[in-house]
Amino acid sequence: MTDLVSPAGTDAGAGGPSGAAGARRALHRAAPALVVFAGVRALGLVVLTVWAWAAGRDAHQLLSARWDSLWYSRIAERGYGYTLELAGGKVHSDLAFFPLLPWLERGLSAVLPLSAADAGLLVSGVASLLAAWAIFLTGDRLHGGRAGVALVALWAALPVGIVQSMAYSESLFTALAAWSVYCVLTGRWVWAGSLAALAGLTRPVGAAVVAAVWITAAVVWWRGGRRPAGRMLLGTALAPLGWLAYFAWVGARTGSVTGYLDVQGGWGNGFDGGVAFGTFVGERLTGSAWPAGLGLLIGVCLVVWLYATGVRRGEPLPLLVYGGVVLLLALTAKGYFGSKPRLMMPAFPLLLPLATAVARLRTVRAVLTVSLVALASAVYGAFWLHGSGPP
Repeated sequence: MTDLVSPAGTDAGAGGPSGAAGARRALHRAAPALVVFAGVRALGLVVLTVWAWAAGRDAHQLLSARWDSLWYSRIAERGYGYTLELAGGKVHSDLAFFPLLPWLERGLSAVLPLSAADAGLLVSGVASLLAAWAIFLTGDRLHGGRAGVALVALWAALPVGIVQSMAYSESLFTALAAWSVYCVLTGRWVWAGSLAALAGLTRPVGAAVVAAVWITAAVVWWRGGRRPAGRMLLGTALAPLGWLAYFAWVGARTGSVTGYLDVQGGWGNGFDGGVAFGTFVGERLTGSAWPAGLGLLIGVCLVVWLYATGVRRGEPLPLLVYGGVVLLLALTAKGYFGSKPRLMMPAFPLLLPLATAVARLRTVRAVLTVSLVALASAVYGAFWLHGSGPP
């Protein structure tokens, strides 16, 4: 297996940028990947805008003021405390949404002439570029610059890539998670733990980042056979604080230790080991919607195969833990199944086998492949946002 962290295992890390000069060099090296990312996302926005114009819709409203975006902006403007009671006994509480994105929306709208919703778009735009930077550095470190660019391009061109341009929390979470995992790879434990704590304030799947920090630190300690460095201990102590703090706050607010789980239950969400999802797929395979069921089954097999390929190729432990936990949580959760592709979007390590394959192609073929995938993603994203159900 590839080395878990840099040989020094310290924050002043080998294998990555350190200080302002190092950061500038890293940004310069990542520039082609960031340009490709911006181009793919711009294509998605253009297709969405044209589709919305033809359909008499508002592309801005589709990106900033539907579904989860409304919940985040409401929290930013009014704080927590809104509950929506639906027929059938479901109770939708805004406590289901972690606070970092609405905090940023509130702060930006207070200092800039932006609404909370537009501040959310700004956060997503900046965060998606930061995420692309960290994803490039990861691919570059493991397989070289071409693979890093391909990894960024494929992440930008995911079928659900349009979410990266919405006032949702996925881009912010992916940026924090990708940089945290990269810091683990380069032995920057305090940074890794701090970013993991912020990721834990962004989405419930922040637990995946904590697992990547903790399990890698434990293996490094065990292999080293000596007392772990103070920075490693501090990083592992910091990592779960954001996630635990929000769970504890919701528990105190609801008067129940299981308060957050109860809130998710009110939305019809939770974890059942994949029983509900398996039943959902099975019902479609055995009914008139069998093509949809077959497509879902193929999609699940594909992502599992990609993960298994990463394991077989010996990808670094932090990437395997992080990607594996994101995948596991997405596939074993019940709830609205149309959101599962979005829930797996932060699992960028799953794309490494595809990225290395694209990187081996001649430049013309690689560009053509990525362009076709990006166009398909743009069309699918526009189609998706014009539907009735949330992504």
